Amino acid sequence: MDNGNKKKDNFNFLEYSSIGFSFIFSILAGYFIGIYLDKLFNTKQVMTIIFLFLGIISGFANMIVIALKFGRKKK
Repeated sequence: MDNGNKKKDNFNFLEYSSIGFSFIFSILAGYFIGIYLDKLFNTKQVMTIIFLFLGIISGFANMIVIALKFGRKKK
């Protein structure tokens, strides 16, 4: 394999791994925002559950948008 193909493969790996990182970051951001708001308003994990689900939904939406963008770029 020549050096150009290896660089292209590494770049593709980084592009596709960004889907996973985006998904995990969205979930963690929702979780930690929920914890912070629970402590702020003393609401016993209500905000954590709400923002965790919002993070999951946001993660899936991000994952779909990024995957569609990569799909269009490959054509």
